[in-house]
Amino acid sequence: MPTSRTGRPPVRRAGRPAAGVARDNPVRRLHLRARKAWDRPLTAYYLILGGSLLITVLGLVMVYSASQITALQLSLPGSYFFRKQFLAALIGGVLLFAASRMPVKLHRALAYPILAGAVFMMILVQVPGIGISVNGNQNWIPLGGSFQIQPSEFGKLALVLWGADLLARKQDKRLLTQWKHMLVPLVPATFMLLGLIMLGGDMGTAIILTAILFGLLWLAGAPTRLFVGVLSVALAIGFVLIRTSPNRMSRLACIGATEPGPHDTCWQAVHGIYALASGGLFGSGLGASVEKWGQLPEAHTDFIFAITGEELGLAGTLSVLALFAALGYAGIRVAGRTEDPFVRYAAGGVTTWITAQAVINIGAVLGLLPIAGVPLPLFSYGGSALLPTMFAIGLLIAFAREDPAARAALAMRQPRFGRKRGAVRESARAAGPRRWNTMRRRASAARSSGER
Repeated sequence: MPTSRTGRPPVRRAGRPAAGVARDNPVRRLHLRARKAWDRPLTAYYLILGGSLLITVLGLVMVYSASQITALQLSLPGSYFFRKQFLAALIGGVLLFAASRMPVKLHRALAYPILAGAVFMMILVQVPGIGISVNGNQNWIPLGGSFQIQPSEFGKLALVLWGADLLARKQDKRLLTQWKHMLVPLVPATFMLLGLIMLGGDMGTAIILTAILFGLLWLAGAPTRLFVGVLSVALAIGFVLIRTSPNRMSRLACIGATEPGPHDTCWQAVHGIYALASGGLFGSGLGASVEKWGQLPEAHTDFIFAITGEELGLAGTLSVLALFAALGYAGIRVAGRTEDPFVRYAAGGVTTWITAQAVINIGAVLGLLPIAGVPLPLFSYGGSALLPTMFAIGLLIAFAREDPAARAALAMRQPRFGRKRGAVRESARAAGPRRWNTMRRRASAARSSGER
């Protein structure tokens, strides 16, 4: 046994494990690696980019699988809906890239034009001869041929950008401490959008806009009594709208239903449960769904999650849930790390929008919530829903890149292709140590603030 200078054996401090114990513990090593990975500056950036792309690609696969029978029943080619969704995904990819490269000032400048355009199109929907009705809801404008647009989907993006810009300007002027400035004109403008949407009967989109409003108020620091007051008014209006509509009352009665009921009122909800139950652990195989053969209505739109559970099983549905959870975590992280009020409100609004819509859609498929008729973001069929959502994802990517630590990490990355190592070293010498130290100071300043 080794001894100290005094001849006594060394004293080991209590409570501190030996170095070999930490090294030999695989669970602890895995935990430390995972924590280190989560704390990296570019974690949110990669989660948003990778998670959204994976959801979109998997959604394209499931749209192709779930829509073939519906297309053939309509005397259309089996790939009809897939081709339209793929085209929308390509256009949405361009919008995502453009939004991710736009500066924050340009995003704020687009807030009012997007809001004005969304309001104008939602008014056009109600003009006879222009707007058309689909499944009982008059929320569509034909664009020629088989293409249609749903302006209410763009109302979500408009509310996020305009509400974030409005609250950011009021915060800069220190006006958010007064309840009048917190509510006006945000709440009246949101109610105007809700009124235009409800004229077409789209209760699901109205719920999402209400969730965005509450998300913005919560981020703005609305006091509890003000928050509860606005929530009470919204619940009262929603109760009246549900009670006065037999269709909405029947949807509410189908929560937890296990039988179709009289007149097959709960047919869609019950067959969604049947699809999930028959999937098992790993599903019946891609393309082998039984419920999509005319049993489950809207199999490629509102109930695509049920077909995913039937064909890919519990493993597939948990993968989709994990991707949405990662996307939501990354959005919260972007909103929590920034010092720009507009970025905080916009990132929080987009995260609220996507997570609330995913929860409502999946909850309806599981029979835990009433069927609201909202698509699963980035996953369900529908170009009108996909385009603004991908633009919103581009916003989150741009905001994640604007984080000081992430910006420093991106600047310090060396290109792997197109330049030799000698050229990289020469450029580093030419830049000098001053630029490197500046980036190090930025990264350390971001880390020393205590935010993660």
